[in-house]
Amino acid sequence: MDLDLAQVRAFLATAEHLHFRRAAESLALTQQGLSKRIARLERELGVRLFDRGRAAVELTAAGRCFLGPAREALAAGAAAVAAVREAVPPLRLDVWGHLFAPLRTVREALDAAPGAAVEVGPARDLATTAAALARGETAAGFGRYHDHGVSGADAGGAADGPDGTGGRALAHRLVRLEPVDAVLRADHPLAARPFLRPAELAALHLVPPAAPGRLDFLSRFAERFGSRLLPGAANLGLDHLLERVRTVPDGFTLLPAELPLDPGAGLRAVPLTEPTPLYAWSLVWHRDRPHPGLPSLLAAFDGAGAARRWLEYRPERDWLPEADAAQVAAQVAGGATARVSVGAAEATRAAEVTRTT
Repeated sequence: MDLDLAQVRAFLATAEHLHFRRAAESLALTQQGLSKRIARLERELGVRLFDRGRAAVELTAAGRCFLGPAREALAAGAAAVAAVREAVPPLRLDVWGHLFAPLRTVREALDAAPGAAVEVGPARDLATTAAALARGETAAGFGRYHDHGVSGADAGGAADGPDGTGGRALAHRLVRLEPVDAVLRADHPLAARPFLRPAELAALHLVPPAAPGRLDFLSRFAERFGSRLLPGAANLGLDHLLERVRTVPDGFTLLPAELPLDPGAGLRAVPLTEPTPLYAWSLVWHRDRPHPGLPSLLAAFDGAGAARRWLEYRPERDWLPEADAAQVAAQVAGGATARVSVGAAEATRAAEVTRTT
């Protein structure tokens, strides 16, 4: 027979406590779940391991014989897991886009996969992460991916196409599409509205947190909806960005709608709709040198994304920059993830809608 270590663990807990309820609580199981594991183990071994009386639970003679080897088997299993973990270093995940608080998403994904061995650190931007991936200094990155943000030298070769299947060294996958709000001065007439259409911001100045050349999403938004993008300043953090918005009478900026943000005195965040702009978060990694922990990391983001509906996208309702819409279509058509909540036909049309509007 193949010994199930979960059943062995249930046996050892019951042998220690000689009480099914307390043993179940020690393993975070229901009493019924624990009893089922013990029953399956006894059935497979062909012996009774416990005498279950009204007043007490006791080991049988067979149970006492099984006790020592069971402890050794469980210890051997733990040693095998520890040996693998020692041989494989934790996956280093670099994150960028700190103004949009990327760790919110990373934390939720990793909380859903507590066994993932991941070390998270900051990165300046996509280009520096791509360079670190090429040098083998990091295993993956999390932030906003855009083709023109990565040079061939950064990626160790030509960068990846939007379908993620080209000959480039850098691979990537969308893992979250997050709505954004407009943040503008509270004394502006538009600030009193319950929601705004992006086109209604065309007469305003879009205040960037840094040089526009490094801000692909804001640049694409300004091009699509006609807002005037102001020159950037030094990126000194969120408070500095909000203070800049306060000083521009017709200024606004864009921030994720789910960012836990109190813009403070003099500012108001207003939801955007018709369409709702979505900010795309991606995981990136080196195609030719994937870390052994990468599948688990991707699975953690996929699982969290499915539970939290991170990848919902409707072309008739939402707006994505053209490259992001094409990536949605590619992931659906190529089966890279089954959790993008849009049909293949709609996803293909998304890229067309973006290009023609």
